[in-house]
Amino acid sequence: MSGTPGRTNSGHGRLGSVLSGLAVAVGCVLFLGGFAWAAVEYRPYAVPTNSMDPTIKAGDRVLAQRISGDQVRRGDVVVFSDEQWANMPMVKRVVGVGGDKIACCDGDGRLTVNGKAVDEPYVKGMLGGRASSSDFSATVPSGQLFLLGDERSGSLDSRLHLEDAAQGSVPRTAVTARVDAVAWPLGGTIARPDGFAALPGGVSRPGPVGLIVAAVLAGTVLILGGAAYGPVAGWLSRARSGRGAGADRSTGRSTGPTGRGTEGTAADAGR
Repeated sequence: MSGTPGRTNSGHGRLGSVLSGLAVAVGCVLFLGGFAWAAVEYRPYAVPTNSMDPTIKAGDRVLAQRISGDQVRRGDVVVFSDEQWANMPMVKRVVGVGGDKIACCDGDGRLTVNGKAVDEPYVKGMLGGRASSSDFSATVPSGQLFLLGDERSGSLDSRLHLEDAAQGSVPRTAVTARVDAVAWPLGGTIARPDGFAALPGGVSRPGPVGLIVAAVLAGTVLILGGAAYGPVAGWLSRARSGRGAGADRSTGRSTGPTGRGTEGTAADAGR
């Protein structure tokens, strides 16, 4: 029976090694797969101005999901490039789509879309609560988008191009990506505004950035946990062996009823 514990411990050790190896393998798949998924879905952008403050500040690095213009909804923060707007990548919020009548401001200083007032919490505290520093109105042509910055006092946006043939709008095809999160400094995902949800078409669904982050974090935990199994198991095994050896030595020198060591008692009995 003395060999049974050794065989059991050996079996447990082999099973633990298999499981730790499996954890590392699965962790690598999740970790590398998460980064590969992100590389396919997203592009990083550095935002140079404060035109989207407070949602996005100057110098922030954002993750923008690659999309086509047909996927854009009101409330989306998009990356676009248009020759009438300096022909360079810019980041603005979509407040109107083709056919919309955009106006500002109503009696409470709010933006209206097709006569419906839209609450925009990201502009509160600026311009005395008004959605724009000046009143304006425009009808968005079919296939076009009307864009505003969240920092309405200084943003160079559709309001500056109202005299253009497209009344300040840009074509959907000008959009290359939709901003889903502020990657650095860590700012989390960008919420879809509830104020646009009640309008026809609603708001867009969040991209997979949350799932990607979860996959990378889970992979990291599995890799570290699996890699740590060997050293931890070895340390525990040595600790158990040390305690067992100490117990054996203690038993071998135990005293008998007379107070003399048991080895001495056995010798006396022989005499």
